[in-house]
Amino acid sequence: MMDNENPIVSVRDLDIKIRLREGILNPVRGINFSVNKNETLGLVGESGCGKSLTCKAVLGINGKKCISSGEVNFHNEDKIQNLLTMKPGGEAIRKIRGKHISMIFQEPMSAFSPLFSIGGQISEVVRLHITKDKNLAREIALEAMKKVGIPNAEKRYRQYPHEFSGGMLQRALIAMALVCSPRLLIADEPTTALDVTIQAQILELMKQIQADTGMSILFITHDLGAVAKICDRVAVMYLGKIAEVASVKELFGNPLHPYTEGLLASVHKIGSKSSRLFSIEGTVPLAMNLENRCGFYERCLKRSEKCRLGGEPPLMEKTKGHYAACWEME
Repeated sequence: MMDNENPIVSVRDLDIKIRLREGILNPVRGINFSVNKNETLGLVGESGCGKSLTCKAVLGINGKKCISSGEVNFHNEDKIQNLLTMKPGGEAIRKIRGKHISMIFQEPMSAFSPLFSIGGQISEVVRLHITKDKNLAREIALEAMKKVGIPNAEKRYRQYPHEFSGGMLQRALIAMALVCSPRLLIADEPTTALDVTIQAQILELMKQIQADTGMSILFITHDLGAVAKICDRVAVMYLGKIAEVASVKELFGNPLHPYTEGLLASVHKIGSKSSRLFSIEGTVPLAMNLENRCGFYERCLKRSEKCRLGGEPPLMEKTKGHYAACWEME
C-alpha cells in the first residue's frame, strides 16, 4: 500500500474494538502506516478519531477492554517482531517498551508519581534497561536531564513533580523517554498543556535530539502548525481510518481528501482579511454500527452517488507517496 524503504515500525490492518453495554465500539478500523528510520510521521485528526489508541496499541498499554487485531511489526535489527502477539505485561514487550520504543504522554503532571523525586524516577528506567548500578544510573539520568535543558540538574534531580513548572515537567518527561536512546519515540500531543513559547521550545528540542541521535518519531497531534514545524510525512485520521497520507509539503500544498481540505481551511492564516473561520458542518459519528460507505459522507461537501453506493473507499495513490481514501479524488 505505502512504500517504506527502512521502516522501524509498520502497522498492518490494525483494528481495535471496545465492548460496551450498547454494543461494540470500533474506534480504530483496519489502518495501515509505517514510520521509517530517522523520520517524523505526524498522526493528525480531531479528538476521538483513534490517534492515541493507535499509538498505545504499539506499546500494548490500551488495557483489557480494548481488543486489538492485525499487526504492529517492530523491525528490531535483523528480526521483525509482531508486538500485538506479545503478552501485554510480559517480559518480551517490557524489554522493548522504554528501551527501544518510548512514549511521551499528553499530561506531564499525571505521568510522574508525586511520591518520588524526578531524578529517582528517571534513574529507575535506567536501572531497568541499562545498569543495576545506582551511581551509574544516577549519572546517566543527570546527563539526560541536562541534555533536555533542565537547569541545575543536580538540584532538580532531588525535587518532586510539584516543584516543577509545566514546561520543566515536559522536559523531564522527554528526558525519561530518551534516557535509553530509543529507536522510536511516540509523542502523544506533547505540547497540548503548554503555552505557545514553551511549545516552540519543546518542538525545537525534539528536532535537535532527533538530529543528534537519528531516532524516529511518531508525533500525534491536532495542531497543524506543530505538524508543519516538525514532521516529514503526515497521516490524517478520521473516524478510526486513515483518510490521507503524504509528505508535509504535498499535504499542505495539495490536499486530496475533503476532510483534509476542511482541516486546513479551518486554520486562521496570518494576513487573512476574513474574520470568520471555516468550520466543517456536522459532528463525527459514533464508531458503532457504521454503514459500508465513507465515514465522512454526511459532512462532505463533495459527496456524490458513488460515495453513497461505492462502499468504504480504500487508500489510493494519486501521485508517488500521496494517498487518499476518496472516491471523488481528482
